[in-house]
Amino acid sequence: MAKLAISSTVMLTSGHTMPALGLGVFQNHDCADAIKTAVDAGYRHIDSAIYYRNEKEVGEAVREAVAESGGNLKREDLFITSKIMSQNHGYDNTIKTVQQSLKRFKLDYLDLFLIHDPYSGTQKRLQTWRALIKLRDEGKLMTVGVSNYGQHHIEEIKSAGLETPAVNQLELHPWCQQRSLVEYCFRNNIAVQAYSPLTKGVHLKDPVLVKLAKKHNKDTAQILIRWSLQKGFICLPKSSTPARVISNSQVYDFELDAEDMRTLDSLDQGADGAVTWHPVTAP
Repeated sequence: MAKLAISSTVMLTSGHTMPALGLGVFQNHDCADAIKTAVDAGYRHIDSAIYYRNEKEVGEAVREAVAESGGNLKREDLFITSKIMSQNHGYDNTIKTVQQSLKRFKLDYLDLFLIHDPYSGTQKRLQTWRALIKLRDEGKLMTVGVSNYGQHHIEEIKSAGLETPAVNQLELHPWCQQRSLVEYCFRNNIAVQAYSPLTKGVHLKDPVLVKLAKKHNKDTAQILIRWSLQKGFICLPKSSTPARVISNSQVYDFELDAEDMRTLDSLDQGADGAVTWHPVTAP
């Protein structure tokens, strides 16, 4: 494995690269300070969504960061993601919704746009995917992918003769590893993003985690982020606290050894370990 750094990226099937560490901004409506702190700390990846209701704020923070950089930071240096929920699925709805999203961001393009969930059913899922491909081909979106998609949802896309998503964003942490789905994604050259990598705080005081944190002189959140990165995931820790945003990026001066990784891998509880919704099983 190549040595990890905050500048590490993953090559996508779209031909674009994606930073391996990103800032999640779910439930952060006043995200300007977190984004400014993140960019100053070296993050180049911001993960938003229409559902988060902060696209306008993310766009403003991105433009401000570029403007204040004195020419050292360009828009193309930043990787910005949004997502469309099932309520807005369908071909025409998706075209309209993405255009509205771009207007809120006040950006010419987005680096990644995902289908947020598979709850709309086969017909609308495929219509939505076709619309995202069209928008990608028009240059409005650089890369398109999915989130919370199970293997059967991706096979549905392939069976329709459409291109495979470049990305699948999933809840991933030691207690919810979704191993067969992750392996399927890797086999199909689908980059895997990990949301809720810190388990929404549920397991941060777990004795196993605390012991590893002491061993490496790190906090438990940093252990979880490092595990995620070493698994080959694009890790998206969420925080609105500037100090925490910084500490979540300080994971490149140590490495979990094989025994550490086995210890964390042993914590898997399958679907029962999920701390958020679990749409991957939707029909």
